[in-house]
Amino acid sequence: MILYRLRCAKGHEFDSWFKDSKTYERQEKKSLIGCAVCGSSKVERAIMSPRIGKKGGKAEAPIEVTETPTPTPTGAPTGAPAVPSPEQQQQMAALARHMPKELREALLKVRAEVEKNCEHVGGNFAEEARKIHYGESDKRGIYGETTDEEAEALAEEGIEFGRLPWIPRGN
Repeated sequence: MILYRLRCAKGHEFDSWFKDSKTYERQEKKSLIGCAVCGSSKVERAIMSPRIGKKGGKAEAPIEVTETPTPTPTGAPTGAPAVPSPEQQQQMAALARHMPKELREALLKVRAEVEKNCEHVGGNFAEEARKIHYGESDKRGIYGETTDEEAEALAEEGIEFGRLPWIPRGN
């Protein structure tokens, strides 16, 4: 596994794990990598600090995720997840078949926590996030689907949300 620091066309930076550099290059070429902030598929590697091994040639052990953070439905759209569009979900399903078992299990735990703690608003995500942000609706955790254009508009308005890899359940 390899960790890359990535940057989208709008300057958002985020980290992402890949099986190897060829996997990153293949996914980047097919625009399968989306910005964790705005969902843009125009992503490139950013400058990152090198990983220095310990004395004796052994590298530090990789950081291991042992617990999936639970989303806290604060009621505000801050941090509210937007489920990717159906086309993006199909791409993620294809990727999910080739991702490491541990990563798939962690993403499924995240999905279960979001579904348990937040209200599904379907295709009305952008509209509902705006209502909550501007105080026109009760503050609560929500999730739903949105297009890239709607997500970009929400980000430009300063409405905080996140896009999650919404992989399908099952094998």
